Amino acid sequence: MALQLYNTFSGTKEPFRPLVEDRVRMYVCGPTVYNRVHIGNARPAVVFDTLYRLLKEQFSDVVYARNITDIDDKIMKAARDQGEEIGALSARFSRAYFEDMAALNNLEPDIIPYATQHLPEMIEMIEALLEKGNAYVAEGHVLFAVESMPDYGKLSRRSLDDMLAGARVEVAPYKKYAGDFVLWKPSKDDEPGWDSPWGRGRPGWHLECSAMIKKHLGETIDIHGGGRDLTFPHHENERAQSCCANGTDFVRYWMHNGYVNIEGEKMSKSLGNFRMVNDLLQQYPGEVLRFALLSAHYRSELNFSADLLDQAWRSLDTLYGFLRDVEQLAVDGDASADAAFLEALDDDLNTPVAIGELHRIARELNKAEEAQKPRLKAALLASGQLLGILQQDPETWFKQARGGESISEEEIEQLIAERQQSKKDKNYARADEIREELKAQGVVLEDSREGTKWRRE
Repeated sequence: MALQLYNTFSGTKEPFRPLVEDRVRMYVCGPTVYNRVHIGNARPAVVFDTLYRLLKEQFSDVVYARNITDIDDKIMKAARDQGEEIGALSARFSRAYFEDMAALNNLEPDIIPYATQHLPEMIEMIEALLEKGNAYVAEGHVLFAVESMPDYGKLSRRSLDDMLAGARVEVAPYKKYAGDFVLWKPSKDDEPGWDSPWGRGRPGWHLECSAMIKKHLGETIDIHGGGRDLTFPHHENERAQSCCANGTDFVRYWMHNGYVNIEGEKMSKSLGNFRMVNDLLQQYPGEVLRFALLSAHYRSELNFSADLLDQAWRSLDTLYGFLRDVEQLAVDGDASADAAFLEALDDDLNTPVAIGELHRIARELNKAEEAQKPRLKAALLASGQLLGILQQDPETWFKQARGGESISEEEIEQLIAERQQSKKDKNYARADEIREELKAQGVVLEDSREGTKWRRE
């Protein structure tokens, strides 16, 4: 089955064919770095990292860019509130974002462009829009004239009147039309700004991605991804700027992941139910968070809860348990992913079905004849790699701390050694006592001919 992707622009699932054969260019909107990111921010990073892994499996030339917005009114406010320089604050939270995303087993994108490093490209794009009559200057601002683009609103399927009714837009007296959006705005003396033909100022948020995409990936790219909340106005406005400035098609496949809800409720500031990735990582391994995010289809809403995380942890324990049983079995490092697993991913990145195929492979591995085990183990590992999971040593997986246990690995090993000595001394009561003591602290012992293994539960 050839790769099929749901295109927001057409509203249908389509065969994926890049503009240039065997060459893929993908861009995903990254964070505005004024705080630690929440689990909703992590979902597009994990989803499109998984797509990136799949694309690299199928195409020889894949370039993935994910930006950093390091100048924005939210960043300016956070810097003022915390008494910190804007550059220092954005650099600090950029590093935090990279750390959190790495903990979720995300590969580093090929290109990580920063908005503040692309001001010349943004100014050049504004000049092109002014020259073509798609933008105008008013009171130190430069604005995009949405009425100048005949099919403005086609991506989000909204008329101009609908968009005004459903969006919080700045209705300023200098706008020709209330829906026109800012390309450039003036900066006060105490605000960051750059020199431009229209005075000292800074770019509008939408403009940043258009300019960075053109510089690093070209005028037309294959895939543009992000959360569903970005469809309008951000991606609609990106499309308007780029199509009008460049005079070409901008994106061939628009992809958007669904929202993350918390315990059945929309995640929002008013409800105070944000779940920060860094906080969750204090309780759960990053691989558990990643598995949970992939457990629902990317276009569906995801109900994020403690139950979901516990279920993800149990599923990973099951899969790692099967791998642990064949830990000493050598496999071919060039093995391919399972065919049915790949078919699931090729069907618009259907990760729930793909996860089901992983469990099917693991069960087959458990029951297989010895001659078949190397092939099945290799298929399980290669398939897991495409989802960004099952790449740890099984012993390491089971020995990691769970939920803040107080007992250390060294203490566990000491108690196991004491138990073994107790058994040699025929002090079976003490040996049983140690087993129960460890069990009470979430450590399960497994005796076998090869010795005693342990895992946390």
